[in-house]
Amino acid sequence: MLVIGIDPGTATTGYGLIRDSEGGDLVVVDYGVITTPAGMAMPERLLELHRQLSEILLLHRPQTGAVEKLFFQRNVTTAISVGQARGVAMLALAQAGVTVGEYTPLEVKQAVAGYGGADKYQVQQMVTALLGLPEVPRPDDAADALAVAICHLHSARIRNLYENSS
Repeated sequence: MLVIGIDPGTATTGYGLIRDSEGGDLVVVDYGVITTPAGMAMPERLLELHRQLSEILLLHRPQTGAVEKLFFQRNVTTAISVGQARGVAMLALAQAGVTVGEYTPLEVKQAVAGYGGADKYQVQQMVTALLGLPEVPRPDDAADALAVAICHLHSARIRNLYENSS
């Protein structure tokens, strides 16, 4: 199964595609970031994000995808901006016919590092180890997107085990 993970943002959106092999290993297919210029008006930024995500989805044709849920602490403006990027990502996935899962940062950390309070460094090290990469994926948004994809694959495996045991 090919999965795309998305770490949304209007300035930088990370994406990561992984596949689970027949033997259960996780294999990186592609990862990177979509960036939009800071001076660009928000409608154009969202349009550009949609255009590039749609191209990635058309190129790779993942069966399923996951988007990180919004975690909001203090900055309302940032939260609204990230929420808009999440909406665009979910729209692009839906238009491509890709089923969508959503995970909180805590759920992603738990799935990847085994501890919901893991810091960014710990998550990046586990992403690198789980995917057998020679170094931590850069930039951070791409590593985060790969972590979201890993979380989604692990969750799908658990759901399948549960459904097959019933």
